[in-house]
Amino acid sequence: MKNPMDRQLEKRLSDRAVAIGRQGEAAAFGELLDLLRSSSANARRLSASALGKLAWMGVDQAAAVAALAPVARRDPHPQTRQYAIKALKAYGATAKSCLSDLRDMARNPSEKDYIQRDAAAAAQFIEEAVRIAASAAEHHCQRCNAQVTADEYARSQQAFQRVFCDRCFDEVFLERRNFETQVEINKTIQARDGTVVQSEGERRIADWLTVQGIAYRYDAKFRIIAEFQIRPDFYLPEFDVYIEYWGLDTPQYKMSMYKKQTLYQQEGKRLVSVYPKDLPGLDRLLTAKLRRLGFNF
Repeated sequence: MKNPMDRQLEKRLSDRAVAIGRQGEAAAFGELLDLLRSSSANARRLSASALGKLAWMGVDQAAAVAALAPVARRDPHPQTRQYAIKALKAYGATAKSCLSDLRDMARNPSEKDYIQRDAAAAAQFIEEAVRIAASAAEHHCQRCNAQVTADEYARSQQAFQRVFCDRCFDEVFLERRNFETQVEINKTIQARDGTVVQSEGERRIADWLTVQGIAYRYDAKFRIIAEFQIRPDFYLPEFDVYIEYWGLDTPQYKMSMYKKQTLYQQEGKRLVSVYPKDLPGLDRLLTAKLRRLGFNF
C-alpha cells in the first residue's frame, strides 16, 4: 500500500498534467512526455489526455505520437490506453504509423468495449486525415519518378502502400502476384487445426499454439509496419506478439530476415524469433519467451 507521501506525489503529478492540458502550455510539452513514463497510472492517463489537447499548439507531433503509441498498445491500465488512443486521434495524419495497431485493437475481442470503440473511431479519423493530406500533395512514382495523378496515387496506396504510376503499378502487381502464387504453392504441410503451412518448423509452432489455446493468424497479409507490408509467420492478436520462424540459411534469405527484424525493432513490435536449432526445445523456448514478455497461460 502506498504511504501518504506517495499519494501526495501522485496527486501533484496528476494535477500538473491536468493544468498543462487546460492551460495549453505548449512549453511544458517535454514535461508531459516525462509524466507519460510515470509509475502512476493516473498521471500517465492525464498526461496522455493533455498531449491530445496540445496537438495543434505547435508541439513536436512526431515526438508526441512516438511517445503515445506504446502506451496505447500495451499500458497495463485500460483507461490509460484509452486516453492515449484518443490523443493519437488528435494528431491525425501524423499518427498514420499507428493505424495497423488501432485496427487490431478495434477488432480484438479480448479488448474492452470502450477500447475497441475508441480505437475504431481513431483509425477512421486518422485515415480521413491521411486522405485529405494526400489529395493536396504532389506525388511521384517510386520507380520511374513520373508525377502521378490522384487516381494513380489512390490505387497504388490502396494496393501497396506505395506510390506508382499505372505502368509501374502493373509491373509491381505482376511481380507480387507471382510471389503470392509461389508462397501458396509452398504451403503443403497441414497443422492439427487445419492450417496449411510451408515448413515442418511452422507446423510445430502452429501445433504448440493450438495446444496452448492461443489464437493466431498465420501469414496474414494485411499487417503494415511503417510503410512496409509484411507477412509475419504468426501474429498473436490477444498478446500483440509476432512469431517468426527463420528456417533458411541462404544469403538472400538472411538479408530479408535482417531487414524484417529491423522493421520490427524500429516499430517497437514484440517479436519472438525461432530457428531450426530451437525446435527440439520449442515448448521451453516459447514458454520462456512469452513469459518474459509478461504473459502467463
